[in-house]
Amino acid sequence: MSTQTAVLFLAATVAVLLAAGFLVRALTGTDRSASSLKRRFGPEYDRTLERHRGDSESAHRDLRERLDGYGGIHPLPLAPAVREHYTAQWTTLQERFVDAPRQSVADADELLARVAETEGFPGADRREEQLAALSVHHPRHVEGIRAIRRAGRSTSASTEELREALVHARALFEDLMETGKPADAVRPRSGRHRRRLLDPKGSGA
Repeated sequence: MSTQTAVLFLAATVAVLLAAGFLVRALTGTDRSASSLKRRFGPEYDRTLERHRGDSESAHRDLRERLDGYGGIHPLPLAPAVREHYTAQWTTLQERFVDAPRQSVADADELLARVAETEGFPGADRREEQLAALSVHHPRHVEGIRAIRRAGRSTSASTEELREALVHARALFEDLMETGKPADAVRPRSGRHRRRLLDPKGSGA
């Protein structure tokens, strides 16, 4: 084998190895990306894949766009009085369900949108953006708002279907309420600090 032939053979071998290495990195990088998306979105990953009819590339692009657009949102804590107000509203609409199930579902939809807006998500007048943002930060319960909206739009939904939608929506409401807690309210640093949380005036009375 001549020197020139040997050099050409070596160059070809190196090129093949480099190409193989690039392919492996690309494939494993895709796998890591898919795994990361699955961990981040949980059941929302499967729902998105289903909506894209099993097209994983389209589903991944959809989820990444949501992350890019709304991943930087930092939900705002709710003042205790606001949390109590929203909780009372939810209790009321839930109690009215027996007499007015469809109105209760509509009220739940409006309340979820209002709570999300108060916490810093896109406003209630931008429902699709709000839904996309909630899917990033509440992927395990965001289906609740979809369920409540589907039920509200359906003129043929039975009382049982409306009830199930309200149950799903409640899971998202509770998740929003938990996210909306001030960090210090979850783990008070001291007894004195705990009194300040209970009494905003700091009197401890």
